[in-house]
Amino acid sequence: MLCVIDEYTRECLAIEVGASLRSQDVILVLSRLMRLYGKPAFIRSDNGAEFTAARGHALAA
Repeated sequence: MLCVIDEYTRECLAIEVGASLRSQDVILVLSRLMRLYGKPAFIRSDNGAEFTAARGHALAA
């Protein structure tokens, strides 16, 4: 499950549910949110495999 919450307002901006999430899924959700709300000052994650892989894909692009 991927849940994106605005830390200031505590508003839930996105929820993605699936048996497993791939790094591409994380990138798609974050890209959509950045188009809607702009680039965040920071992103806090639990450093799950999908986040560390997404970070690697973003750096390679």
